[in-house]
Parts: sequence; C-alpha cells; structure tokens
Amino acid sequence: MTTRLLTVEAMRRVDAAAIRGGTAGAQLMARAGAAVADRVRARLPEGGRVLVLCGPGNNGGDGFVAARSLVEDGISVDLAALVPVADLKGDAAGAAAGWTGPVLRVSDIVNFSAYGLVVDALFGAGLSRDLDGDAAACVERLARAAVPVIAVDVPSGIDGDTGAVRGVAVRAVETVTFVALKVGHLLQPGRAHCGTLHVAEIGTGDADLDAGFGTDAPLWRNGPALWGRAVPRLEATSHKYTRGHVLVLSGPVHRTGAARLAARGALRIGAGLVTVAAPAAAMAENAAHLTAIMLRACDSADDLDDLLVDERLNVVLAGPGLGMGEATRDLVAVAAAASRRLVLDADALTSFKGQARLLAAHLTEGDSQAVLTPHDGEFARLFEGTDAVSDDLSKLERARRAASLAGAVVVLKGADTVIAAPDGRAAINDHGTPYLGTAGSGDVLSGLVAGLLAQGMDPFEAAAAAVWMHGDAGRRHGPGLIAEDLPELIPAVLRDVLDT
Repeated sequence: MTTRLLTVEAMRRVDAAAIRGGTAGAQLMARAGAAVADRVRARLPEGGRVLVLCGPGNNGGDGFVAARSLVEDGISVDLAALVPVADLKGDAAGAAAGWTGPVLRVSDIVNFSAYGLVVDALFGAGLSRDLDGDAAACVERLARAAVPVIAVDVPSGIDGDTGAVRGVAVRAVETVTFVALKVGHLLQPGRAHCGTLHVAEIGTGDADLDAGFGTDAPLWRNGPALWGRAVPRLEATSHKYTRGHVLVLSGPVHRTGAARLAARGALRIGAGLVTVAAPAAAMAENAAHLTAIMLRACDSADDLDDLLVDERLNVVLAGPGLGMGEATRDLVAVAAAASRRLVLDADALTSFKGQARLLAAHLTEGDSQAVLTPHDGEFARLFEGTDAVSDDLSKLERARRAASLAGAVVVLKGADTVIAAPDGRAAINDHGTPYLGTAGSGDVLSGLVAGLLAQGMDPFEAAAAAVWMHGDAGRRHGPGLIAEDLPELIPAVLRDVLDT
C-alpha cells in the first residue's frame, strides 16, 4: 500500500485512468461495496441488524452494493436513501437496480438504536458544501444514538481535502476508503471522526496511481517508509567527529532546562557531539546537570560568531528557553550568516513576530538550511500578516505556504503535525499521542531534528523522521510521560527503525 496521500481531485484522476484502461466504473464500485461489506461482517455482532444509509452519488452506490452483498449472506439489512432511486445517475443507478429490497427514506429513520451497525454511505470525500436538510438531520440523530458506524470513503460531512467538518459530520468507528488514504483522513478534526482506517484495493494499478498523482507536489503519510533508509547508520570507521556537532543555545539563569532537554535529544538520536552555549551567569547552573554534553560561554551574537569559527559545529539549535527580542534575532542572524544548518523553535520564532520575511532573508543570505518547529500559536505570531495564516486554508496548505515563504522546512506541530518543505513536499503525521502534550516535549523534538541534521540527513527527511520517532517514543511510554523520559526511549525506537 502506498504511503502517498491522495487529494480528492487526484482520486478522480485515478478513477478516470482506470476506466480509460478498461476497468468499468461499475466494476470499481462493485469492489468498493464488497470491501465495505467485508468490514461489516467482521464488526457486526451475531444476529445484529444493519442499516445502510445511501446518498445521491457514487458513495451511495457503494452502499447499495454492500447492502446486497450482506443480504446474500443472510444478514438482515434495512436500506434508506437520501433521494429517490429514480434520481440516481450512472453507476450509482446501476448499483441501486441490483437492490431488490425496500428503499426507506433517510428522514423516516428515527430509532438508530434498533441496529447493531450503521453503514454511512451518504457522502464521500468530494463533499464541497455543508450538510443541510435531511442529511444534516440524519447525521445529528445518528450522533445521539449509541450505535457503531462504518463510513464509506470518509465519514459524511468531512471534507476529504482538509479534514474540516462541513456543518455536521458522522463519527465512525471504522472508515473504509479505496486505493490510498486521503488528506482528510489524517488532518484534524477529520482524523478523530474516522476511527480505524482501512484501505481497500479495488483494481486500480500503479499506472492509474501515477496518473492520479500527476505533477502534484508529493504528499505522504509520515512513517519509516518515507525516510527510514536515510536514517544514519554507523560504519566501522565512524567516530564522533563524523556524526556531527550540535550547538544548542541556552537561555539565561533559571531558564536553562529547555536547552538541556533539546541537547539530550540531539545526543540520543546520534549526534557525535553536543555543546550547550550558555550565558556566563548560567554556566554553573548548566554544568550541574551536564555530563556527556559540553558547555561553552556565549553572552552575545559576537560570542556566537567566535564560536562558529569552528566549522565542526555544523548545526545550531536556537529557541528553547532562549528569551525573546532583539538579542535572539541577532543570534539567529549570526548563525544563518555562518551557513550553518539551523533548527529554530519557541523563542527564536516568536522573536520574529510578524517578521517572517526578515527571517527568510537571513536564511537566504546565508544559504542556510533550516527547520522551523512552531506550534499553532508560534506559527500565527511568526507568519502574522502573510497569506499563510488565512482561516480559509487547511493546516497542510498553511504549512506549505509558510515553508515556501521562509525557504525552510516547517514542522507545524499538533495532533496532526504537518511537515512541509519549500519545494512543496509534505507529510502528515498521525503517529503521535496526547501524552506528548507535556512541558518540554517540543524541546526534545527540536533536539531530535538537530541531531539528525548533524549526521547529514536531508532537512525534510530529518524533520519527518524526528516527528515520527518522537511520537513513537511517546506511544511506548504512555501514561505518566514527562519530557525527561523521551530521550531515554529513543535508543529502542532507533533500534527498531534501523532493523527494518
């Protein structure tokens, strides 16, 4: 199964290519409906009754096929349609013609709790308007019933390209989609409405997929299949100086912990050396906590410039606990001018509030490869006044526009973290856990990115790998997780990634 994601338009191109290649649309629908029926059989309690809700398009046609298949197996099925069967067109009309049972009206279904399972085949990923009328009323009644729902393609009311709720939306326990996952399956809130995701093959081939992807910028579901082969592997001749040296800028006294968390993350992910550069007044505080991580004094941008005379310091991480304002902007400017790889997080981003173009100019002038790791609030502050913060954009599109503007990889963090490169490549991460929502977790993530950059990974791949491994560490620990736990979990995560 491909890890590339399909937009709604790309899926239309896949279907069209398959049909041009000789696979009838009715055949694609038959396979889709059969896949839905298989999931119903696996989920339905013994003796349970099924309700299939069918919409006016091909999604509804899939529902008619699934209903017929279930009845042929002796399962009790009721079918309710949003529009009269006579109004259906094309393949959906053909599928409806194969249904010999009664067709109820969706508006007549009041007692959903009479069913062991409901199949939602009202609307698919291509929905481009808010649900209203009978459809919206049906979804609202269904939401109040304690009955499991299997959605066809996407839960009705979810935008397939953005994950947005179109007025109201079905909340499913499982979603059966076809060929490949869609963007709306992974972006929130759509992801929360999908339940367990199943991708069914319906007879399209690689050539059909290629036609669907076309010239669109590549978009993936984040995971080791995307970047696993690029994760650094040690050779017999490897040593600490071949594994890169990360310089982490520390904040002032009493604000040093975030930098140390980041530094620990960079070391655990494989950087050969890590140094914390701290103000003189904070040296003792940092020294009390550091052992394998080295420590250098740095009170100003001039001091940083002097440190970067050492070209072995190939990555600079700035932001965690650093402090906001002109002094931080100056540090970033110096690091960028030195053409170092950069990871900018937290205070380093907020210090450029409303000045994203100034930051981009620093990165461009120094030809510096950078990864920016904002959460939503930091993102909104940094890109204030640009078209990357429009409320009309999906999270994916905001991250892509920001990456293009900044000339840097942008990691827009959250339950559906998006990693976007300036060239349009992007990945959506669904391998996280709410347990990562704890103080210092993001600092460790920035260190993981820096550690992979130090070892030579491409910035986009390094960012995507760090996000996934950070999530995997959190999932392994679960309840009670604190940020200090994360670096110590990375060796086991790395071991599994390197063994695949």
